[in-house]
Amino acid sequence: MIDSFFQLLILFFVIFDPLASFVLFTVATNSMQEKERQRTATIAVLVAATISFLVLLLGQGLLELFDMSIQEFQIAGGIVLGILGLKMVLGYSLVDLERVKGDSTWAIASIIGTPLLTGPAAITSIIVSASTYGKPVTGAAVGIVLAGTAILFYNTKRANRLMGRTMIQVISTILGLITLAWGVKYVLQGI
Repeated sequence: MIDSFFQLLILFFVIFDPLASFVLFTVATNSMQEKERQRTATIAVLVAATISFLVLLLGQGLLELFDMSIQEFQIAGGIVLGILGLKMVLGYSLVDLERVKGDSTWAIASIIGTPLLTGPAAITSIIVSASTYGKPVTGAAVGIVLAGTAILFYNTKRANRLMGRTMIQVISTILGLITLAWGVKYVLQGI
């Protein structure tokens, strides 16, 4: 059980990729006052948490509503994870940074909350993980990753000084390889 929890923790850290979101958050909120930056961080994480926990609670019902099996969803989700992993490994930006620069608090928070933090890969992983490991373990792993993301966003200036953009890109590339591997795993499990 503990091994499963740590695997899920790593999976959701990789898929939510707080470091990639952090780069976008830093660029998009650069001209904001500290209070507005923290408000944007709060809204972004709340959007991600709301979507994540709704999917956790209602995901299986959505599959049944659309007459899909978990295996079909695993294959589709594996493909999405594979594409996301490839983009991360090859260094492609997941969101157009110039497009969101200077946008309002709500617009920036919405883009970071979804699709960046809780996009198709996260939604797929939550549904599949809840089916495989159970909702409590999956929910705890998602909650911890989102709490860590919030802490990172609230400490933007300090984190920027510690890590720098190059280190974040290197970590994101490594996480991309792990995301790609999880995508392959999901496809193979679905078959």
